[in-house]
Amino acid sequence: MKKILVVLAVLVPSVSVAAQDESCRTMTTVPDGELTLQQVIELGLCRNPETAAAYLSLESARFNKNAGYSQYLPSVSASASASMPYRNNEFADWSYGASISASYLIFDFGKRLSDVNQLIDTWRATGFDYSESVQNYVYSVIGAYYALLNADADVFTARAVQQVSQTAKDMADTKYKAGVVAKADVLKAEVTLASSNLDLERAKNNREIAKGTLLAKLSFPADQDIQIADMPAEFGSESENKSIDELIEIARERRPDLLRATANKDAAWHRRNSTFLSTLPTISASGSLSWNNTPSDVYNAGSDQLSGSIGIRASMPIFTGFSNFYNSRAAQVNYERAIEQERQTTDNAMLDVFSAYQNYKTAQTVLTQTEALLESAKETENVTAGMYKVGKATMLDWQQALADLADAHKQNNAAKYDLFTKRAALALAIGDIKDGLIEDEGESTDE
Repeated sequence: MKKILVVLAVLVPSVSVAAQDESCRTMTTVPDGELTLQQVIELGLCRNPETAAAYLSLESARFNKNAGYSQYLPSVSASASASMPYRNNEFADWSYGASISASYLIFDFGKRLSDVNQLIDTWRATGFDYSESVQNYVYSVIGAYYALLNADADVFTARAVQQVSQTAKDMADTKYKAGVVAKADVLKAEVTLASSNLDLERAKNNREIAKGTLLAKLSFPADQDIQIADMPAEFGSESENKSIDELIEIARERRPDLLRATANKDAAWHRRNSTFLSTLPTISASGSLSWNNTPSDVYNAGSDQLSGSIGIRASMPIFTGFSNFYNSRAAQVNYERAIEQERQTTDNAMLDVFSAYQNYKTAQTVLTQTEALLESAKETENVTAGMYKVGKATMLDWQQALADLADAHKQNNAAKYDLFTKRAALALAIGDIKDGLIEDEGESTDE
């Protein structure tokens, strides 16, 4: 299996998710078996209507660009006619005719080139917009995937805490029957068990919501089931970190909104040039050939006749009600606006990279701290349980230790999957979302 299906266009996007196997679009149920993150993303991209619409916009821009090259080819048209004159209350004989004409633009001071370059840059900008749509969708799927894993982990934790609470309840019952503890210990244990049962039900509910969210992003009914694989523990380690300068440089080269802003600026520049060049003369060549068959009783008639002409034509707009002047000024202003929009996009992108970088580093630190907290909570609960068995701790002490253990588990689960999400957010910020994914086991990094 490939590292990742997503092919993000950087210069000229030409690979489409629509080229995948169309069978996934017609699926009505989630595939059986455990799905990895890459498989979930592939399935979502094949079925997602938003990215499909963005791709169709890209195709439309490509066809418009191809149509622009027609200005470099001759324009040829043909016509044919047949008529029956009616005079003096009677019809005359049929008259026939046919003609063909051609024209070719010889020189226009580069307006055609500006028009084509504008369409090319518009196509490129649409391609970057498609790339951004794909990356944003992939990021949303990643977030939903990790949210489901987090919810699964919370259910597992809640069930484990419930089992320990049940053990505490059984032990309190046994000690109460033996006359070692008061009835209050049994009541406290029952409260702890009831609270654990409630936490388990809440965790199951949150899991169903997380599962429904992921299924909805894959365009499946939310009431179906899906099995997903967990992430490896070493994923997202500090050894993978790059410097902020490296990340900013990558963002300048790959981030779709930056590349789109540049393409839009270039398109505005060519549009401005084209508007100005439209006020200059154009030189065209033309030619025509016609055939007429007119009955002999018609004025100026004769046998079948061929006629034709060739020529060169020059034209230049002299006065257009100042429209050319204002169009040129508007095109110049739009170009200047595109420059400012590019600057604003760059500023926002650099802030996004910096913020995502700081959030990711903080998430790494928080995960390390919650792991230490979890180990401490486990040890405390074990010691307290042992002390309660020999009568050196109260049920209240054990209750507090259980509550601390459950909270530590939840914090560690949240920190783990928050780290994965923050890693994906950083990859999204630099415009390379596939960098936020892992490779399949056993796969070479050179593939």
